[in-house]
Amino acid sequence: MAKQNNIKQYRKPININLGMIIFGVIFVYIVIGVFLYFTTDHIIGYEVQTGSLAVSNIYKGLALREEEVIVSDASGYVNYYAREGERVGCGNLVYAIDESGKISEMLGNGDPSETAMTDSDLTELKTEIVGFCNDFSREKFSTVYDFKYNVQGTVLKLANYNILSNLNSLDAANSDLVDFSNAPKSGIISYSTDGYENKQPSEITAKDFETENYTKTQLVNNALVSKGDPVYRLSLSEDWSIIIPVEEERLEELVEEEYVKVKFLRNQQTSWAKVKALNNSDGTYAELSFNNSMITFCTDRFVDIELITNDEKGLKIPNSAIVEKEFYLVPFDFVTQGGKNNANGVLRQSVMEDGSTTTEFTVTQIYSKNDTEYYLDDMTLRAGDVLIKPNSTETFTVGKKATLIGVYNINKGYADFKQIIILYRNDQYSIVQSGTDYGLSAYDHIVLEAETVNENDLIYE
Repeated sequence: MAKQNNIKQYRKPININLGMIIFGVIFVYIVIGVFLYFTTDHIIGYEVQTGSLAVSNIYKGLALREEEVIVSDASGYVNYYAREGERVGCGNLVYAIDESGKISEMLGNGDPSETAMTDSDLTELKTEIVGFCNDFSREKFSTVYDFKYNVQGTVLKLANYNILSNLNSLDAANSDLVDFSNAPKSGIISYSTDGYENKQPSEITAKDFETENYTKTQLVNNALVSKGDPVYRLSLSEDWSIIIPVEEERLEELVEEEYVKVKFLRNQQTSWAKVKALNNSDGTYAELSFNNSMITFCTDRFVDIELITNDEKGLKIPNSAIVEKEFYLVPFDFVTQGGKNNANGVLRQSVMEDGSTTTEFTVTQIYSKNDTEYYLDDMTLRAGDVLIKPNSTETFTVGKKATLIGVYNINKGYADFKQIIILYRNDQYSIVQSGTDYGLSAYDHIVLEAETVNENDLIYE
């Protein structure tokens, strides 16, 4: 029997793996999604909120007064008669120079019951202590020594006040060794010097505000002085000023207000100051001039203050969302309503192929208005379009443009320009008026970065 040689190779059937196909489709989708993510600008939304700008109005000011440093006309131990911070008249006794030290001995042997401090004296001490506690900083520990001398001098002056008023009890021999000194002018007494007494507002620089380099010399009761040494400082006028460093833009705002309400942080009292601009050698400063309260701060060179200004409140939006856009201006009489939805629009004249003209109603959005004209979308109209006044043959040629400031509203899923009226702005945010006809409302969503979109772009956040 013959052998069969027609053996054929077995072909495997095509086995389609559905799982692999699905995995491949998903993989391609992910790759495309990642590619689009890194190559597409991302639109970030921002919800509009009602608020105000946090403008820092707290300053450390430098106080300038009409001051004169009085020097001793003899050598010896100085004993003060007038209290620091009180007004003395011209010719009133201020201090005595004791060449023999007899007054110091008498003061040391005085009866404490005769020098008991009054409630007013205790209030003065408490005020000084509270002021130090509020201003104390570990980084400026040296102020403790100034406080020590202040309290020491105050206590001595208060305790010795009654004894010093009986200086006539000295015998004639010792009285020849005591030199009494009267005030040459009327003014407020201070027992310290710091070198700022003759400073003029136009001479102030940033270096003058460096408190770490500030040196105040306390003039202590019963101290030994030489002829020509400073013994007290006299503030001659109730008119004084506080100098504060401010940015040029802020300075313009303060000058425009002319007068500003100032709160003194030490005692929470307020006073009105007249504002003057200073363009000094190293920057801009504001001079705040007062005609009261000087006696309260006569011993202070640096005064912490807060400017009480009117806070602008409205809708708070980031400056990055603000954009400018051009629009066509069309008179009120040429804008009408029509179409299926009774929308705003214009009657535009069109030229047909055969040269004839026809009029069509063109829907266009109103973005704002002035006294006589509407701001209409420049994407719907074109320069040179001829508009027809309703129920008239009068025409108007489109061409006049104007710019509005606004943001892109994305409530409807696309970028829709909305005009804003800026009330106040700083480096990061603006406060805009709410309740305007064509503007924003609280809780509207806008594009955070206006440069990333164009008008009518669909928004995918």
